[in-house]
Amino acid sequence: MDHGGVIRRVELSVSEGEFVRPLLPESLRSRKRLDDRTVLNGIVWKFRTGTAWRDVPERYGSWATLHTRFRRWANDGTFERMHRVAQAKADAAGDIE
Repeated sequence: MDHGGVIRRVELSVSEGEFVRPLLPESLRSRKRLDDRTVLNGIVWKFRTGTAWRDVPERYGSWATLHTRFRRWANDGTFERMHRVAQAKADAAGDIE
């Protein structure tokens, strides 16, 4: 669905998406999977709105895919890695006191 380039407040901006792209693990499966940024936007939507997994809009993919990817990334340290890199970037820019 095209929203005219408007970014919803619960989705990652283009620059945020580019920032996290290299921090996300690559798929080890041979089949094509749902785009990581779409999935991450769905995960962000879920936590920013406080809704249940089953209530995440279908534009982000199946709720089960989002939940599975969230659990996988949480267990393998992906979110911790994102946090460390974001913190280091902010520190280098002088944004952390």
